[in-house]
Amino acid sequence: MSVKKAPGELRSARWFGPDDLKGFGHRSRIMQMGYSASDWVGKPVIAILNTWSDINPCHAHFKARVEDVKRGVLQAGGFPIELPALSLSENFVKPTTMLYRNMLAMDTEELIRSHPVDGAVLMGGCDKTTPGLIMGAISAGIPAIYIPAGPMLRGNWKGKVLGSGSDAWKFWDERRAGNISDKDWTEIEGGIARSHGHCMTMGTASTMTAIAEAIGMTLPGASSIPAADVNHIRMCAESGRRAVEMVWEDLTPNRVLSRAAFDNAIVVSMAMGCSTNAVIHLIAMARRAGHDVVLDDFDRASRVVPVIANIRPSGDKYLMEDFFYAGGLPALMSRLRGQLSLGELTVNGRTLGQNIELAEVYNDDVIRPLESPIYQEGALAVLKGNLATNGAIMKPSACEPRLLQHTGRALVFDDFPSMKAVIDRDDLDVTADDILILRNVGPLGGPGMPEWGMLPIPKKLVKQGIRDMVRISDARMSGTSYGACILHVSPEAYIGGALGLVRTGDLIAVDVPSRRIDLLVSDEELEERRASLAAHEPRYSRGYGYIFSQHIQQADKGCDFDFLETRFGGATEEPAIF
Repeated sequence: MSVKKAPGELRSARWFGPDDLKGFGHRSRIMQMGYSASDWVGKPVIAILNTWSDINPCHAHFKARVEDVKRGVLQAGGFPIELPALSLSENFVKPTTMLYRNMLAMDTEELIRSHPVDGAVLMGGCDKTTPGLIMGAISAGIPAIYIPAGPMLRGNWKGKVLGSGSDAWKFWDERRAGNISDKDWTEIEGGIARSHGHCMTMGTASTMTAIAEAIGMTLPGASSIPAADVNHIRMCAESGRRAVEMVWEDLTPNRVLSRAAFDNAIVVSMAMGCSTNAVIHLIAMARRAGHDVVLDDFDRASRVVPVIANIRPSGDKYLMEDFFYAGGLPALMSRLRGQLSLGELTVNGRTLGQNIELAEVYNDDVIRPLESPIYQEGALAVLKGNLATNGAIMKPSACEPRLLQHTGRALVFDDFPSMKAVIDRDDLDVTADDILILRNVGPLGGPGMPEWGMLPIPKKLVKQGIRDMVRISDARMSGTSYGACILHVSPEAYIGGALGLVRTGDLIAVDVPSRRIDLLVSDEELEERRASLAAHEPRYSRGYGYIFSQHIQQADKGCDFDFLETRFGGATEEPAIF
């Protein structure tokens, strides 16, 4: 370890070091909790930001894991303090955790800045906690290391392997079609999530923790370890030890998060068969770090990086537990060496290339060779046209090939309740060639851009055996979902985007190979329709929702608050201590 800082240079020394009344107050109050000078003098104070809560199943083990992190901090000569952070339970927070991702980012930044801490360990994993914690840590600017919650164990029902999310959607359609009994459904409910940890499909949680590793913010291999595996405990302790070393080395996020690090993450995302949500979060994290990542960067990578992780929902068989046994993310990245920038620094003090130098793939069907991918292009495609002038996202690797070039009649729903009220009606005027549209559910319209973009297939079509059709929305969809869903349409309908001009019966043309999405209506007609659009009423008149409404950016910009991006101002000053 190369020590750069002297003990007197520690940030926490501003609180505990001075021989004045404030210094006396800080020391006496920490002694009030049973500590003595030997606990903190000359030692880095490590904040452990823990997103555990009683209603976050993804993080249920964090109550125990935080003790492992503390053990590691103490072993390395640091002083650990646990700071509870906003939990953001994906399953239970309404209307959507996306509404509160930026709140967690602010929580993280201000917890770090306002307390006497020298480094931080970030404990997350549930979908929005990874980007929220990392965005806040970037802005706070002190050494920080990320601990992924880890995927849960494989689900099981009658000897069948179940994948969270993906199989829920699949079997729900079978139940709607009358092929699943109430007894079967109850058994699936009890078997699909068998341990603590986040979704074990390549959903948003697994995608984002892998991205955290790809950009260098975790220990090598950390994102692939199942939550219930004993290696996860060891990783937590090692992360605590490493956090102390990072303080002495002054290894801050700005030394790790280069533009090339984010380009690496885009390449890795494409090869993983990533969640569509990766686009929004990666753009937001990059812009926090001062790098202008845009949608075209994703589409460019998707043209040359094949999907080689055979993990549901892009894959047809395996789950994250299998991915771990096959060598995990280091093994996948070892197959992408030629497309990665290997000289980027990571939180363990070594380069990405050094971290994957000895990585091996143990199962070529789980992590495919480049010459035999599960999908020849990357996981995502960026579509543009008169319906999405700033872009929309699709996951071609997880939809039926027949729908990659398709023209169909629009069936428009202005909000989720109106869609839900009729989607199961047997007399709904809809065919398998139609295109379902759900609008006014974007960042402002949702509010918060909920995961409503994977519109259900109309029940009458489900009964006919239809399992996929084109669906278009300015909302998001779960990373565990699949199908020909075109999402994140920007600008959103709620603020006057072209999606708000579509009428039921209009023809829409989708051409994924050409990256086009167009409403087949004349420009003159569209201008007439635009002139008749009425402005929507604001969703909020007070509170956090009001702040959100005033400052949220569109999906193609990452949905961060405009005033939080690095390019909107310099670093916030350290708090005065008087």
